[in-house]
Amino acid sequence: MIAIVDYGLGNIRAFANIYKRLGIPYVLASDVESLKQATHIILPGVGSFDYAMQKLNESGLRETLDDLVLNQNLPVLGICVGMQIMASSSEEGSSRGLGWLDTEVVRFSTSGAEFPLPHMGWNSLELIKSCPLFENIEPQPSFYFLHSYHFKADFPYSVASANYSNEIACIVQKENVYGIQCHPEKSHHNGVTLLKNFYEATNA
Repeated sequence: MIAIVDYGLGNIRAFANIYKRLGIPYVLASDVESLKQATHIILPGVGSFDYAMQKLNESGLRETLDDLVLNQNLPVLGICVGMQIMASSSEEGSSRGLGWLDTEVVRFSTSGAEFPLPHMGWNSLELIKSCPLFENIEPQPSFYFLHSYHFKADFPYSVASANYSNEIACIVQKENVYGIQCHPEKSHHNGVTLLKNFYEATNA
């Protein structure tokens, strides 16, 4: 059962519609009991780092999420800001992140006419390491992005990078913790395949 964490942020209906079409069971988890049904967790997010952490902390789900991810080792996929809050901190704000990944989120170092912020639109990925998310996905797939902050390219658990003014870590994996900076729910076939792989090719 995919638990799509409903803490007031992220286009959760888009993920629900994809899993419905794929015939994969899911639940929109806005309470602890719903979340405890999970075998896999989607942590979506849009907006700012601090606001996302505020909403998650206010949701009453934080303690259960930590237990499921850190103690029970359920696969979790953070998407966009949902990936960023898995870090320890961000240059975007002052709140502490979940700390599941020992890194900091940073702002793009350059911008301008050639590389305006936010980074918005399609960008190809460079696959660095093998990862269950990439089953049946082409070697340099294109995904849709919308962000101004990112993990550093030298993050040791990066499995795919993208280049927009500078290289960024856009898909990461540390054991059962997965993160994707781009938006699979807006990335057509590649995004649907990645979301399917998250359920079918990862195990607790």
